Amino acid sequence: MAGPAQQTAARRSTRRDGLMIAILVLALLGTLEASYLTFVHYYGLKALACTGAHGGGQSTCAQVQSSVYSKLAGIPVAVLGLLGYLSILGSLRIKGDLGRGVGFCIALIGCGFSLYLTYREIFTLKEICEWCVGSAVLMTILATLTGIRYLRGEPPA
Repeated sequence: MAGPAQQTAARRSTRRDGLMIAILVLALLGTLEASYLTFVHYYGLKALACTGAHGGGQSTCAQVQSSVYSKLAGIPVAVLGLLGYLSILGSLRIKGDLGRGVGFCIALIGCGFSLYLTYREIFTLKEICEWCVGSAVLMTILATLTGIRYLRGEPPA
């Protein structure tokens, strides 16, 4: 029978595994969403499930995604999001403090950038893109989870 120290270590390991799975699933969802928005951008399609059209005009998603804030240095923010989510996924493959730190930094930068873009949507554009909000929520949760992962460290050998 396992002793109390071994049981405690097993519980910590299970929590870390659950945390890694949660980060993996959320980063995969973000990758899918950002891939879809990148596809929509480059093929000039209308994004699905955007409900905010005013008087038969463009949907709010199209207005947000065609605004001056939809690109950074000429790069669509959907592409930047895709790179961010893929980088978070990649950080899960790096062992030790470096992998945890890289994942946390990327998620924190992504969260901050998402908050800035949400601010622009609400107060400057006065339009909300449902896809952008979904990505901002995912990145905020990822920043929280990767921060917890970073602070917990590696399980003892």
